[in-house]
Amino acid sequence: MTKVYLKAFLILLPLYCLATGTMAQANYTRITNYEVYFGWAKHYPQDWMILRRFENNGKPYLLLVNPQTLETKVNDAGFYQVKPMSMAEARKLFNSTPYQKALSKAESQSIAIQDAGIERGLPKETGISLTADLCPSHKPLDRRIFTDIIAGFKRVEPQVPIALSVSGLWMKHHVQDIDWLKQLQANHEIYITWINHSYNHRVSKTNPLKKNFLLEPGTDIKYEVLETEKLMLANGLLPSVFFRFPGLVSDQQLVYKITDFGLIPIGTDAWLAKGQQPQSGSIVLIHGNGNEPVGVNDFIKLLQSKAPSIAKKQWLLYDLRETVEEEAEVK
Repeated sequence: MTKVYLKAFLILLPLYCLATGTMAQANYTRITNYEVYFGWAKHYPQDWMILRRFENNGKPYLLLVNPQTLETKVNDAGFYQVKPMSMAEARKLFNSTPYQKALSKAESQSIAIQDAGIERGLPKETGISLTADLCPSHKPLDRRIFTDIIAGFKRVEPQVPIALSVSGLWMKHHVQDIDWLKQLQANHEIYITWINHSYNHRVSKTNPLKKNFLLEPGTDIKYEVLETEKLMLANGLLPSVFFRFPGLVSDQQLVYKITDFGLIPIGTDAWLAKGQQPQSGSIVLIHGNGNEPVGVNDFIKLLQSKAPSIAKKQWLLYDLRETVEEEAEVK
């Protein structure tokens, strides 16, 4: 009888891991037919919104978002009851959810040439959401960020949340850094939300902002968004529903192009290297690509100054998904 139970356990264990999300994100290295695809996906008891569909090695997959929690996942398309929709239809269906409210809130803050989108969470939060941008760079990942937050929070927040804005060109040249980050997550030391930061992250030292970064004439925004997602998936990274504009530069038309991909633009109210001081609920920006040591140093000093509050759980790092979900509910 014991052998029967053991056999059943071994059969059901992979299914349990899949259902609870404890399995590591797969590497989808043979992606074809990757496309924007919206719709409703049902697998009792959860409704999901479909963002993308693709094939890997000939097998169909969906990239989905839970509109209540902003959690994303990739799964076998055959696992769901699917109803294709336009983006407008899907947004109407999920109109009352935090995901749709966050999209609308980002669109309502789309006028500014810099820092459009959602800039901060709720002031009642005694702590911050940390975002680190990984723009193209030949320098190695600044690993102090991660080792210091792990050391600072290990007694109060074992799996520390951090959001990383990753560009395609950074991923192409930093495979070892990606593997190191994935190992930290596999060890449950950090939890990473991966933000799309465009593929090329072009920047001109001479162009005005209205013709710079993704506003540079001739930019193929579809390529910038989707190729980054495909490279994330190939490297075993799970794309989130968030997008950060390179240089934090956009215009209203570009913001709507990004939300039309189902992505929520994320700004900041505390770019540390520019001397902006974080407040309760701030979405803090530093650069982890080795090009901005000033911001990293400032963050490490901030951690040290908050050590007594961290020890009492009076100052914490918050999951960006939860921050945005709660902020979107504020009318």
